Amino acid sequence: MEQKQEKNQRIAYGRALLELARSNKNVVALDADLCGSTQSVQVENNLPAQYFEMGIGEANMVSAAAGLALCGKIPFVHSFAVFVAGRPFDQIRQGVCLPNLNVKIVGSSVGLSDFGDGATHQSFEDMALMSVLPNMTVLAPVDAVEVPKAVKAAALINGPVYIRLNRNDLLIVTEESTPFEVGKPLVLAEGGDISICVNGVGAELGLKTRENLAKSGISARVVNFSTVKPLDEASVRKAVEGTKGIVTVEEHSVIGGLGATLSACIARRPLPSVRVGIQDCYGQSAHEYEELLEHYGLTAEAVEKAAKELLS
Repeated sequence: MEQKQEKNQRIAYGRALLELARSNKNVVALDADLCGSTQSVQVENNLPAQYFEMGIGEANMVSAAAGLALCGKIPFVHSFAVFVAGRPFDQIRQGVCLPNLNVKIVGSSVGLSDFGDGATHQSFEDMALMSVLPNMTVLAPVDAVEVPKAVKAAALINGPVYIRLNRNDLLIVTEESTPFEVGKPLVLAEGGDISICVNGVGAELGLKTRENLAKSGISARVVNFSTVKPLDEASVRKAVEGTKGIVTVEEHSVIGGLGATLSACIARRPLPSVRVGIQDCYGQSAHEYEELLEHYGLTAEAVEKAAKELLS
C-alpha cells in the first residue's frame, strides 16, 4: 500500500466550514465551549457575526440551532461527540428531527481518539444514537480529503445531519477526484474472497489487513462506508457481491453502528458477517491513541484474524 501523508480531519473540517460560511451567509456555527478543538474557531475568528458561543450547554445550543433553522439559517452545532450526541438527545429528537429542521450536528473526537481524557470523553455510541432518529443522515468521513465533501453534502441536505470526526491524523486513502455520494459505499480496493467494510480509522486497518491476507492467498475487498444512514440497499449489495462474507471495522460499539446497520440493510439476502469494533464496554485514558486501539482490538491483526475465522 502506498503510504500517503496523514492529515487531521478537524483541521480540514474547520477550513471547509469557513469556506462554506463565506459562500453562504445563512450558514452559522454554534459551539459548546470547545471551538478550538472542534475547529469552529475558524468561523469565530474570521466571520464573528456567523458564530455563536453557547458555553457548556449542549441542550440549549441545539434548541437555539432549531430556532435559527426556523429563521432560514443553516446552523452547524459542535462539541465532542459524546456530549453533542448524548446530552441534548431529547432536544435533537423533539426539536430537530421530529420537525425535520435543517440543523447539522458535528461530533468531534469520536471513539477512542480523545485518548487522554478517558471514558467520560470517548464516544462509542454516537452513531447508534443518531442513526435511530427518523430524518437524520449520519456521515463518517474516512479521511481529511472526504471531510469537505461531507460538509458540502450536509449543507445540501434539507434536514438533520450528523457528522463524526476523529481527533487525530488519519491516513489519506481517497483523492480529491474520488466521488462522494450520500447513501452509497465506495470500493477502495478490489478483492474477491471477503469484503472488509470500513469508515474512519477502519480504512487504514482494512487496507493493511488486505495486504496481510494476500500473503495467505486471500483476496480482500475494502469498501468505504462514509454514509452510515441512509444506505442504498442496491448499492451496498453491489459493493459486496461475489465475496463470501463481510468484516466490518469501526471505532464505535459493535452494537448499533456500521456493522448493525449494514446487517439490517442486507437482511433479505444476508452474508456471513463479523464485527470488529468496541465491545460492550466503556473506554479509558492512555498516553497514546495507538495504545487504546490495540487494547480494544482495533488492529490489522485483529481484522485479519476475524476475516480468516469467518472464511474458515
